[in-house]
Amino acid sequence: MSVDHVPASLQRRVRERAASRCEYCGIAQAHQDATFHIDHVVPRRAGGATELDNLALACVSCSLRKGARETATDPEGGAMVPLFHPRRAPWLDHFAQHPDGSVTGLTPTGRATVAALQLNRPLACALRRALLDLP
Repeated sequence: MSVDHVPASLQRRVRERAASRCEYCGIAQAHQDATFHIDHVVPRRAGGATELDNLALACVSCSLRKGARETATDPEGGAMVPLFHPRRAPWLDHFAQHPDGSVTGLTPTGRATVAALQLNRPLACALRRALLDLP
């Protein structure tokens, strides 16, 4: 088995825990052409293990923008801060979602993650807005 391999049973547990939604931007896997990635929150090259507590479900856009980064610049203060870690804090501790589907970072980590992963890209906002409109 390669180092990059995440066993199917572990992938299934990550997807179930995330309710098939990106744990960074919140969009749903449903109706997406590309299969969401299993992301190592702490990258493997930084010692991140392939275990449930270090894995998150990420849409392709968030996964590619995050890459192997663990930090980004807070646009308000200019400091390097940790990116959002979905296993360490609830999403709502760092972000607010608005009726138009946009997301605001509430903390330095939230602001840095919104900027670095471009959480307010038009398609992500439209998809989040559509989820809000569902009964």
